[in-house]
Amino acid sequence: MSSNPTLVFVPGAWHLPETWDKVTSEIETHQHKCVAVALPTTLSASSNFSDDVNAVKDAIRAETSKGRDVVVVVHSYGGAVGSSALKGFTPPQDGSASSGSGHVIGYILIASGFMANGVTFLHNSGGKPPPFWKEDPDTGLAILLVDTRELFYHDLPEEEGNTWVGKLQKQSMKAFTEGAEDSYAGWKEVPVWFLATVEDKALPFAVQKSFVQAAKDEGGDVTLREIETSHSPMLSKPKETADVILEAVAAFTKQK
Repeated sequence: MSSNPTLVFVPGAWHLPETWDKVTSEIETHQHKCVAVALPTTLSASSNFSDDVNAVKDAIRAETSKGRDVVVVVHSYGGAVGSSALKGFTPPQDGSASSGSGHVIGYILIASGFMANGVTFLHNSGGKPPPFWKEDPDTGLAILLVDTRELFYHDLPEEEGNTWVGKLQKQSMKAFTEGAEDSYAGWKEVPVWFLATVEDKALPFAVQKSFVQAAKDEGGDVTLREIETSHSPMLSKPKETADVILEAVAAFTKQK
């Protein structure tokens, strides 16, 4: 198994790592180790973006330090975290020989965006929250304002959608407003695949495609795939999502 890249999965805001369980179960049958990261900002209002980045870096380092290559897979807010966590783990950009450590050889975004250097998540996203959440200054949390089953899981059966609504966590506002010093456009250093969610009510499909085009315009090596789902394809179409991830991993491995 160690000859295959390890996949490190990063969830979105408000979400637990178990969001990825259906997909990782599929991928593990193909002899890939899967590691899903818990983001500190879903556990404590005092945690910030830098804490999330460091949690993902720790997961990457645990694999690369053993000589294993890594592919990072991110969803939604996790894209800002994952991109920033790539710093120092991608292959040498000058073509020099690599050390004995593994590297991040590819990056997969699902219904997400491309992070810039030296900015907060909120600044990178236009400077203000989208209409479906707001800051609660009394608690330091980002509060969802709409029907979250409809926002995130509208293509799941009602009972299952409600189950996932019940698993949503409190979300530290500091994930979005602090940690600019740790933000990094790591996606520019590795090949990228982007899985765009056509029926998304949280991050519209057209916006996702505009993100991809902007990344390409900045020189990014981005391959676009589409899936007919809500914001959460890992839950509503896990087999199809896993298939795209495996196709991307095969391409990354071939490109090494």
